[in-house]
Parts: sequence; structure tokens; C-alpha cells
Amino acid sequence: MINSKPVSSYITSILAIACGVIVANLYYAQPLIATIGSAVNLPLALSGLTVTFTQIGYVFGLIFLVPLLDLVENRRLVLITLIIAVLALIASIISKNAAVFLSASIFIGLGTTATQILVPYSAYLSDEQHRGATVGKVMSGLLLGIMLARPVSGIIAGTWGWQAVFLFSAVLTSILWLLLLKVLPKRQPVSGAAYGELIYSLWQIVSTTAILRRRAFYQTCLFGAFSLFWTAVPLWLADNFGLSQHGVAIFSFVGVAGAVAAPIAGRLADRKMTKPLTGAAVITATLSFLLTLMFMDFSILSLFVLIICAITLDMSVSGNLVLSQRIIYSLGDKVRGRVNGIFMAIFFIGGAVGSLLGSWSYSYGSWFMTASIGAMISFIAFLYYLTEKS
Repeated sequence: MINSKPVSSYITSILAIACGVIVANLYYAQPLIATIGSAVNLPLALSGLTVTFTQIGYVFGLIFLVPLLDLVENRRLVLITLIIAVLALIASIISKNAAVFLSASIFIGLGTTATQILVPYSAYLSDEQHRGATVGKVMSGLLLGIMLARPVSGIIAGTWGWQAVFLFSAVLTSILWLLLLKVLPKRQPVSGAAYGELIYSLWQIVSTTAILRRRAFYQTCLFGAFSLFWTAVPLWLADNFGLSQHGVAIFSFVGVAGAVAAPIAGRLADRKMTKPLTGAAVITATLSFLLTLMFMDFSILSLFVLIICAITLDMSVSGNLVLSQRIIYSLGDKVRGRVNGIFMAIFFIGGAVGSLLGSWSYSYGSWFMTASIGAMISFIAFLYYLTEKS
């Protein structure tokens, strides 16, 4: 059982670092879709599948592994999922065709669900008064992992090739496994339910929890738009501005600034400001895409606008994620693992669709089509937001 004392900053920092290292595995392929697609014989219009299949594996893990958070000792569950991730990363390195690489991608996604065991785990460690701030700090680490994954991937691939990216991740994840084995406290959940009952209960939770459905819809739209943007923008930067893989990597660093929204949103959520901040998030995401459509030439100004929009879009997604998690984690300790799994699975389906739409829309309609779809998806979230009662 976990110590009842308040969560220490040391453990919180370890959890934040762990989430960042693990979740990066979902995004290493994103700026490399054209390179990997060519290596494994995927056409450009389908190259987004290299990201989509990883996210599909993540969704399966969220549905079938994360609910075990309410049944199985949590540290053991984390360590097992990380072993899956390491083995899948090794398989991706040696893959020679699309079938093998995409199969490995599914298991990379499956193993990466360790993050969604650790995030609600941090909520278990915190009391109600400080839960938003604690989750916000852990989520800032996770979001930094998401945002650093793209530039790190581009730099490594530009220097040593795309296989080196997955080798780097396999080594880093293995080191993390040893660290968590040593420092992670054990937590044995108190549950009399069988695994089958837990899985069956997922539908009951979705059908009876309106706030979960609403928050999942907001984040599905925003994360779908986010995935669409970061799948297509490396292609646009290379074609429109002539950026190399290293240049795209440098651009990707701008997304790191978006992570600052996570802890801020967590603190403001503790002050009951969730609704206005949600509205600000969906409006900002919509305007971010629309602004890029106003500057589509080859100028420095156009590139600067793209940088600003990348930052504001990332802030919208990361901020709204923490707002949503603050709400759903308050639904009860006994269902927190399942609620988190449902929430993440729903919006990662949006991310998988967004990744595929990113490569498809860019292939057939260039940036204009991609940004138009992104704005439309975000605007749908805004229209739904208008139906929210005070």
C-alpha cells in the first residue's frame, strides 16, 4: 500500500520524467513518416499509418491494460508494459517491410500505456486539495516528452538514420525500467472485481457519466487536430521552406513552449476555472489553423506565423488535457484507472484519425486542405462547448 503522507516532490519528479520518456515513443515516427514510409514501401498518402498504428496500439492498451490499474499491483503492471515497449522497439529497428514495422508499432503503442498507469497513480498519491497541481506537474513531464520527441527524433535521424531513433528509445526505456523498479512505491488496489467485470464495466461508466463523455469529446477534437498538424507540418516545412530533417527538428522545439500550459491549467482548475479555460482552448486551436491559411507564401513572416500557431495549438491541447483529467480524476478512487483508460482511449482514436488525415490531406490538397480540416475539427469542439451548462 502507498504511504498516506503527502506526495513528495522527488516522486512527483520521477513520475513526470518517466511519463515523458515513455510517451515519446508514440511520437518519434511523426516527423519521419516520409523517410520511414519510403524505407518500408508505404506511399506518401498512407505514410501516416506509421503513427496511426502506434496510436491504435495505445488505444488497445488503454482499453485492455489500463483497467488493470484497479485490479493488479501498479508497479508490476508498469514494469510489464515497459518490457512490451522495449521488445517492440527492437522489432521496429530490424523490420524490412511495412507489415513488420506496423505490427511492431502496435506493440510500441501497447507498451506506452504505462504512462496512463503512472498519471492516475500520481493522483492516488495526492490529496484532493492538491490533486490538480500534482497531476499538472506530472502531465507537464508527459507533454514535454510528446513535444521533445519530434525534435529529438529529427536530430537523431538526420545524423544516424531513423533506426537509431528507435535504438535510442529502447536503451532509454530500459534504463527507466531499472529506475522505476528501484524507486516506485507499490500500490495494491482494493477491488473485488474480476478482469472481465472490469472490462464490461467500461461501457457502463461511459453510458452513465455525462461529464466523461463531454470532456472526452473536447479532447478528441483537439488531439485529432494536434496530430493532424504535427503529421503534416514536417512535409509542409520541407516542401514550402526547403527545411532539412535537422531544420524540421529545430522547428519542432517550438512545441515545447506549449507544455507550460499544463501546470498553469492544473492550478487554475483547482480554483474552479475549468469552463472558461476550456472555451479559450477550443477557440485558440481553431484560430491557430485559420491564421496559417492567411500566410501561405514562402516568406519569413509565414514561417513565423506557423511557429506561433504551433505554440498556441500545443498550449490548447495540453491545457485542456489537464483540465479534463482534473475533472475525471474526481469521479472516485475505485474507478479512476478505468475512467482514465476510457478517456484516453476515446481521444487517442481521434489522434489516430488525425494522423492518417494529416498525410492524406497533405498528399491530395497540400497545406490548405490540411489546415482547413484542422480548423473544422476544432470548431466542432467549440460548437459543442456552447451547449455546456454552467
